[in-house]
Amino acid sequence: MALIVQKFGGTSVADLERIRHAADKAIAARDAGHQVVVVLSAMSGETNRLLAMGQQMAAQPDSREMDQLAATGEQVTIALMAIHLNGRGYPAVSLQGWQVPIATNAVHGKARIEQIDSEHLHRLLNDGRIVVVAGFQGVSSEGNITTLGRGGSDTTAVALAAALNADECQIFTDVDGVYTTDPRMVPEAHRLDSITFKEMLELASQGSKVLQTRSVEFAGKYRVPLRVLSTFVDGPGTLISVEQGMEAPLVSGVACSRQEAWITVAHMPDTPFSASRVFGTLARAHIEVDMITQTPNAHQRTDFSFSVSRTDVTQAISVLAGALPELPAEAISVNNDVAKVSVIGVALRSHPELVMKLFDALAAEQIRLLAITTSESRISVLVPDTETERSVRTLHRAFGLSVAVKAE
Repeated sequence: MALIVQKFGGTSVADLERIRHAADKAIAARDAGHQVVVVLSAMSGETNRLLAMGQQMAAQPDSREMDQLAATGEQVTIALMAIHLNGRGYPAVSLQGWQVPIATNAVHGKARIEQIDSEHLHRLLNDGRIVVVAGFQGVSSEGNITTLGRGGSDTTAVALAAALNADECQIFTDVDGVYTTDPRMVPEAHRLDSITFKEMLELASQGSKVLQTRSVEFAGKYRVPLRVLSTFVDGPGTLISVEQGMEAPLVSGVACSRQEAWITVAHMPDTPFSASRVFGTLARAHIEVDMITQTPNAHQRTDFSFSVSRTDVTQAISVLAGALPELPAEAISVNNDVAKVSVIGVALRSHPELVMKLFDALAAEQIRLLAITTSESRISVLVPDTETERSVRTLHRAFGLSVAVKAE
């Protein structure tokens, strides 16, 4: 007997028929003799609908109440699935985050999981129940409902799998695995049979929408085997684990994010404290920053430029503007017409020929680069938004990532 955690996203539970179909997957695992925990998102589009209603009620809705509102979407889907499972003769119980409980910090809208009490879950599983848990939500030490941010149901599933010492966490979605890049952008992209946690973390953080970044962090930290599967098409999916095959390619994929903004804080004093003032201000507001450049100029002044998610632009500009006298800086500007394109692979830094190939390929297409960052397993470039798809296609072709499709 194995313990399996299955997670179904919004498109997988978009209506009653799809909830029944997702329940079939849980029943199949239960019939195979496994203990099963199911984690559900809200119905597709429901969270957006709820948040939009909240925003219509006040110019700046209270974050606690918005979490109360948003969490109701998952309450509907878990109850419906539990009702269906019980009706088919499979004992099931639905649990909201606070009923597990999934303890989080008190940052509403972006809460982080601190602890999961697995005792209650183990007791229910040992009683033969299928446990259906609401994704995306938890409870703070003050007893308030919290939400984990976009894609938080993935994080819930992996965190539960880690707490329960599950044998596998299966993420069911509307694609049949992890691809070398977005097939809608590059039809020659192909599904990967396996990928390492490190590579998947880079793909997720750089724009791949298959898995949420924090869920991959959790999986890597606690070594929870992850498998990405299609809810609608049977197949092996993609296994995400620690091991890497001996013949695995050095480059595993190309990711892109068109939800980027490029902010410049201009003409600050060029002192050792300047960077800590800018990025400390953003960190206190829980705003994540990625690509960073510093450009010294005349008269011992310097400019800091960095990328943030477009969803955080308004807040970032607001907190930086409020801190202008303390920074001090002369101006803040933002460019929303940018995109980040990243090549992901193992040990890229130790293969300078791959770095050269990337820049040569983009140069041959006369694609202008606005910023560059590198890590051991990633090279990212910031390009004009209008060049996104051409950049992705160019790099996918340059690194031979469509070879597997051609061979078939």
